[in-house]
Amino acid sequence: MGSAPRIYNLFPLLAGSVDRWREHLPRIAAMGFDWVFINPFHYPGFSGSLYAVKDYYRLHPLFRGASQKPDAEILGHFLNEAHDQGLCVMMDLVVNHTAKDALLVEAHPEWYAREADGSLLSPFAADPDEPDNVEKRTVWGDLAEIDYANADHHPGLADYWGGLVSHYASLGFDGFRCDAAYKVPGDVWAPIIAGARRDRPEAMFFAETLGCQPEEVTQLACAGFDYLFNSSKWWDFRAPWLLEQYEAFRAIAPSIAFPESHDTVRLAEESNGDERVSRLRYLFAAAFSSGLMMPLGYEYGFRRQPNVVQSRPEDWEAGSFNISEFVTRVNAMKATMPVLNEEGPQRRVTPWDDPVVALLREGERHPGRVLTLINPDAVQGHRFGAADAAALLGCQPDSLRELLPGPGLGEWIDLPPLTIRLFTGGRG
Repeated sequence: MGSAPRIYNLFPLLAGSVDRWREHLPRIAAMGFDWVFINPFHYPGFSGSLYAVKDYYRLHPLFRGASQKPDAEILGHFLNEAHDQGLCVMMDLVVNHTAKDALLVEAHPEWYAREADGSLLSPFAADPDEPDNVEKRTVWGDLAEIDYANADHHPGLADYWGGLVSHYASLGFDGFRCDAAYKVPGDVWAPIIAGARRDRPEAMFFAETLGCQPEEVTQLACAGFDYLFNSSKWWDFRAPWLLEQYEAFRAIAPSIAFPESHDTVRLAEESNGDERVSRLRYLFAAAFSSGLMMPLGYEYGFRRQPNVVQSRPEDWEAGSFNISEFVTRVNAMKATMPVLNEEGPQRRVTPWDDPVVALLREGERHPGRVLTLINPDAVQGHRFGAADAAALLGCQPDSLRELLPGPGLGEWIDLPPLTIRLFTGGRG
């Protein structure tokens, strides 16, 4: 088994035209990432949102720049340069909805969900506390929802989206991040994924499964996804739900963690520029899950959340700090630890009210254990016994090895405020 993906999310509206995307590739590779994820780059509908696609086979005008070359050549040049840097490239695959003025609405009006008056139904998000309260729903009026409830449409939809995947795989895209994958039945995903792998066996599929019900994830078990995205970004280091989710879903596919995404408030904004928080959350994501993703600007402490309509290269920030070197060290550490690249058993080994959060992760395909010690307290330092750490790892205290060399070891492992330290026994 190779290493799990370490993904850099190159948000295209902030990066600019495809030519400018290429400028980021050397530093992305230098930080130890092996995948680049690009949000939708297709021609948008009337709202201009990246996630309201009008024409899936046409490049967004903002990403063409001044080039007069065909779309395939523009994208192909970027893909070739990424591959030359040792990077795989993942595109966003948005097939749960389209723009209301999408070409597909005219070509296949029967594939869309409808309101009682026959108009196109817009997708919405319900208030989790009052799911039936229509007044508290967030409705995306620029989007039209595909009618996956009608199983008669499944073969046609699978064939159409399979053709789209085949087109972009033929250009050189290595993987597909499937937006709101849980909204599409597993029996639709299965032929799409299987068809792609007949043409390109190494193609990988990543299911975005955030904010949904457990049964919506489990219905994807038949689909063949390589990875799921998990919700560890929202963990408070106390509640049991994250470890329960980890254990429930790891039988379906290993997961990918992230400290923030284009859909969330920037962590540097939430922490008022506290570099310690960004370091802790990045290392936690690396330690908790097989895969890891970081968005453009996280390394610089950007504080403005990307906008899927309005962001532009002119919004590039001075940044609150630069943790690129730290990210590089974390990525290098993760790449060399087999236990951190598979979804083996993981449990908390300190009581839920203990100030130190200790997680013990074990390998299934690879021997070894990793002990993650976290102090989420922003004010008070804490410590953990070195002998206790060694016992959990099945080694002698003098065989403890810290994965990112820290302040040294004695009888106690010191954990200053907002600190995370990782240990293994001997060679791990």
